[in-house]
Amino acid sequence: CVVVMSYSPSTAMADARMFTVSQTLGRVLCPLCGVSMTPNAANMCVNCVRSQVDITEGLQKHVTVLYCGKCRSYLQPPRTWVKAELESKELLAFCIKRLKNLNKVRLVDAGFVWTEPHSKRLKVKLKIQREVMNGAILEQGYMVEYVVQDNICDSCSRFAANPDQWVAVVQVRQKVDHKRTFFFLEQVILKHGAAVHAINIKQIHDGVDFFFANRSHALKFVDFVGNVIPIKSRHDKHLVSHDTKSNTYNYKFTFSVEICPLCKDDLICLPQKVAAGLGNIGPLVICTRVTDSLLLLDPQTLRSAFVDATQFWRFPYRPLLTSRQLVEYVVLDMENEPGTRAVGGKFSLAFVQVARRSDFGKNDLIFTATTHLGHLLNPGDYALGYDLYGANTNDFELGKYKGFVLPDVVLVKKSYEEKRQKRRGKPRPWKLKNLPMEVDAPTRGRTDDEIQAGDYQRFLEELEEDPEMRAKVALYRNTAYTGNSEVGSITDGEEPPSVPLEELLADLTLEVGSTTGIDREDDDMDGL
Repeated sequence: CVVVMSYSPSTAMADARMFTVSQTLGRVLCPLCGVSMTPNAANMCVNCVRSQVDITEGLQKHVTVLYCGKCRSYLQPPRTWVKAELESKELLAFCIKRLKNLNKVRLVDAGFVWTEPHSKRLKVKLKIQREVMNGAILEQGYMVEYVVQDNICDSCSRFAANPDQWVAVVQVRQKVDHKRTFFFLEQVILKHGAAVHAINIKQIHDGVDFFFANRSHALKFVDFVGNVIPIKSRHDKHLVSHDTKSNTYNYKFTFSVEICPLCKDDLICLPQKVAAGLGNIGPLVICTRVTDSLLLLDPQTLRSAFVDATQFWRFPYRPLLTSRQLVEYVVLDMENEPGTRAVGGKFSLAFVQVARRSDFGKNDLIFTATTHLGHLLNPGDYALGYDLYGANTNDFELGKYKGFVLPDVVLVKKSYEEKRQKRRGKPRPWKLKNLPMEVDAPTRGRTDDEIQAGDYQRFLEELEEDPEMRAKVALYRNTAYTGNSEVGSITDGEEPPSVPLEELLADLTLEVGSTTGIDREDDDMDGL
C-alpha cells in the first residue's frame, strides 16, 4: 500500500517559522565594578561613568544678581533692567541667561526650587545632557544658587534724589464738564499695564499728567491712548543742559494729548461737510459708542456711521447737548415700526408718546417722537432724553440747515433711576482698582469732590448697562459685599442691569508666608 502525501509551499513557510530562534541581548560585566549590564559605547555602567566624568565641570553653580526693590527689576548686564516676579517665566529665562558656558551642553529641563522669600536666594534646578565617551550621552542634574543683592536702578535713583527728575511728560486733557472718560481710560490702563513705566501720575483739574524717565516710554503710552480713544497729539522739547566739550544735550519732552470732546450719549449736530461725507446722515445724531473711533446713530432713520480720529480732527465740532442735560420722561404709548432694525439688530425704530416726569400734576404736555429704543421701551417705562422743546440750542451749525425742524424730544436710553435710588449707598458685588495718583490739592474743592463722586457713580452705572464697555476693563469680586449675590446682565425690564458673577475676577493677594514655589527634590538621573 502506497500513501501519497502532497507538500505545498505554504506548508514549508509555516514549518520554517516554527523553528525560528528569538535573538537575546547579550550582557557583559562592567570592567570597574563587575556589575552585569547591557553593552554600550562606554563599556561601563551608568554609576561608573558618573564617577569618572562630571559633565557639570566648568559650569557656574553660584551667581550673584542685582535687584531693585522699588521697581522689582533685575539687572541684565550691562545696563538693562528686567522686571520679573518671583518664580515667573521671565525670571527663569533671566536666570538661565546669566549662566556662562551653558552653550557647551544641552539643556533639557529647568525649574525653581522653593526658597524663603526673605532669604535673598534663588535656586534653579537644571537637567543637562552631554556627550562623554565614544558617543555616549550622559544626563545629569545640578543646582544653581543665585545670591540676590539689593541695588537701585538709575531711574529709581534719580526719582529718589529728586521726584521731579523726569525726562518726558504726557499731558492728557479733555474739554468736557465731566470725568467719565478719564475713569474709563484709567481702567483700561490698569488692565493692560500701560502706565507701568510711569514714575509719577498727577491728577489736575482738567486732566492727568503721566511722568516717564524715558522718552520711548512716553511715546509708547501715547500710542496706547490713541488705540483706546480718538485723540490728537503734539510734542515739544525744552533744553535743560548742554555740554559743549562732549557736544551732548539734555532735553525734557512734553507730549500734549487732547481727547475728542464727544462722549457717549451726547447729542450732536453734524456740520454740513461732515454730514455729506457720511452719506447725508443726520444732521442730529447720537454718539452710541466711543473706541478709537466714534459710532454715530441717526435716531430718526437708524442709519449709522463711524468717524475715526483723523476724520474728526479734520473738521472738529462739539456736541449740541451733553449727558448732563438729560431729562427723564415717562412712556405713555408706543408703536413699533415693523421691519426696522439696524446696527446688527441692536436697535429698533418705534413711535412713542412721552411726557416729562417733572410735568406730572402740573400740565398735560405730551410729546410724540421717533426713537431707536423700540426693542427696550414699553408703556409705563422711564427713558432719558434731550428736551429740545424747552432747550436753548444756540448752535452755529444748526442755523445753516434751512427748513430743518427740530424734534421736541430725542430719547437716548432707558432709565432705571427710580429703582437705583434703593441701591445707592450700598456696596456692589464688584469693585475696580485705581492708579496711584497724586491729586493737585490747591485746584480741588468740596464741590469738585462731590461732582467727581457723581461722575464716578454714573460711570459705574454705565459699566452695568453696557457689556461691550465692561469687556474692556477688569472687574474684581468685592469681598466686603455681603448682600444678595443674585445678579445678571439680562433684565426683564423690572430690575436695573447688573454685572454677572462669571465676569468678575478674583483679587489675588500673595502673603509673605505662602508657599507658592515648586520643590523638585527628585534626583533620579537617566543614564546612557
